[in-house]
Amino acid sequence: MITRAELQLLRSLRDKKHREELGLFAVEGEKIVSELLAAGHPFERIYGTGAWTGRRTHEIGESEMARASHFPTPSPVLAVGKIRRDALAPGELDRGLTLALDAVQDPGNVGTMIRIADWFGLDRVLLSPGCADLHSQKVIQSSMGSFARVRVVSAALEEALAGVRAPVIGCALEGRDVHAVGPLADAVIVVGSEGRGLSEGVRGLVTSFVTIPRRGAAESLNAAAAAAIVCDNLRRDAPGRGLKP
Repeated sequence: MITRAELQLLRSLRDKKHREELGLFAVEGEKIVSELLAAGHPFERIYGTGAWTGRRTHEIGESEMARASHFPTPSPVLAVGKIRRDALAPGELDRGLTLALDAVQDPGNVGTMIRIADWFGLDRVLLSPGCADLHSQKVIQSSMGSFARVRVVSAALEEALAGVRAPVIGCALEGRDVHAVGPLADAVIVVGSEGRGLSEGVRGLVTSFVTIPRRGAAESLNAAAAAAIVCDNLRRDAPGRGLKP
């Protein structure tokens, strides 16, 4: 049996406030825990019932798991990890490709864009303070194993983008056709929320705007879908004219 204090700790990790205070987060579910373990994520503790066949550090009964679980239907495994608080190195955004999210509040979109960055081999993902919490269950679930493979840094975008020498490419309806842009080795791709787009402060730091031409009647694209299309165009091998700051 786990102690009452352990149970209270696991339950408290449902809330961002307690995750930040404790420096810990929880992730639950056979598939996602297996994927993160396969990706080499260093969990502090892994609680598993008899139905969990993977690695565990603590045995837990089904009734206890039901009380600790963050879901209506408990999983047979719940893992606890330390929150990493990475910071940008000086000049880091000048090198490689960065996907920067400007107040993207939907956790499913944030997790999916981390997965997109992993798929296209981007160097890092940058989250503004207004984004969904990186360590929420839905972000981690949506990112699949990419949560453990992609460097994700939280930072105020206006401060982080100030003085960046690489092109800063903003996704906006009034931008240039992204299909006319060639591949880039160094760039920051900035995606805003579906409802508000890019914030005014960030827009002022964008060196080039791009858009995905609309052929039908949809008002907008899902933010993660738009990010995938832009990343695909910037990663393709065909020659192109590129963008200059």
